Amino acid sequence: MTFGYRLNARANFALRRLLRADRPVADRSNEEFAAEVEKNYRWNFAVNMMDGAAFWFGLSFISPITILPLFISKLTYSPLPLAIVSAVALGGWYLPQLFSAPYVEMLSHKKAIIVNLGFFFERLPVWTLPLAALLAVVSLRAALVVFLFAYTGLAIGAGVVATGWQGLIARCFPMKKRGRFLRIIFFLGAGTGAIGAIFSAQLLETLPFPDNFAVIFLISAVAITLAWVFLSLTREPLRPATAPRRLQREFFAALPGLLRQDRNFNRFLRARILLALGNMGLGFLTVAALGRWDVSDRVVGLYTTLLLVGQTAGNLNAGIMADRFGYKFSLELSAAAGMIGFVISWQAPTPEWYLSCSRYSGSASVAWWSRASWSYSSSVQPTGSLDTWAWRAQLPT
Repeated sequence: MTFGYRLNARANFALRRLLRADRPVADRSNEEFAAEVEKNYRWNFAVNMMDGAAFWFGLSFISPITILPLFISKLTYSPLPLAIVSAVALGGWYLPQLFSAPYVEMLSHKKAIIVNLGFFFERLPVWTLPLAALLAVVSLRAALVVFLFAYTGLAIGAGVVATGWQGLIARCFPMKKRGRFLRIIFFLGAGTGAIGAIFSAQLLETLPFPDNFAVIFLISAVAITLAWVFLSLTREPLRPATAPRRLQREFFAALPGLLRQDRNFNRFLRARILLALGNMGLGFLTVAALGRWDVSDRVVGLYTTLLLVGQTAGNLNAGIMADRFGYKFSLELSAAAGMIGFVISWQAPTPEWYLSCSRYSGSASVAWWSRASWSYSSSVQPTGSLDTWAWRAQLPT
């Protein structure tokens, strides 16, 4: 037996333990499962609310639209790293779901994916960001390289566990209550994120570079880790996985047929892809403001605040419009808001115009992450495995 074979066997054993893949799960009736969901509903609602609030608070300090482009501009004049961050922020979240979905289908413990595996893949990389900022004192190039590796690991790690999180939410919150939960968590998260953005603006102004970014990234790491603690307290209702075991090539071979099943859902996916291409330009808005008017770090922090204020308002408006006129109309409004934001940035005669641009961009981005997007995708997608369709419903914004 070769060393490589033994190493691979040990790694596979460790991974299965992390995912609790070998732990048996007792079968239960639909009534028993529903009773457990109802029993733990309030507890799961509370801990996931705290998870969302802490997570969004932490994300506001590492916004790929405002804070990270500002940090990159301190390290290099090249636009390439900014393009890398924009691509990684998008592709890192969605592409891994394409590969993880068939495996998530076969796992009974969804919580183990995001708590055990997510700790190493998603939460630990964020602790490298403060080190990257401090490294700028020694070498700007080294700081940039470490930062790009850390953020890439964070984005890809989040994508690896994303399908498991969606599956856990679907288990813990019945369809009739899931919309209310998503509306509140997005509203609360955007609100705490706005508070964090105000705080980050003050830190950017009062502390010198790179200490200001080191502190900002450290706060983000602490908040995101705290969110992991709340998430680990979730009481998952278990039931055996029923999806048949299949190879990756079988999974991908079946996708073209699945995509041809429903033309309405196909049009929805095409719209999301086009919006994804548009959203990749959001990170360049901050760089444009820096290049045209040399705005201060504090103003960039203010852009983040208004972006999250726009997300908060957009979440409320998306829910109201969806209830009155349907989810499709709500999503169409979000696309229009995004277009208006880019037009304002294109024609802006002064940096103050970018304040309105941030609000429109925030309103546009939140609607595609909000209850309207999730509910509309559920209404147009064909029937099939929840975990398989989870990544498709979110592909790729």
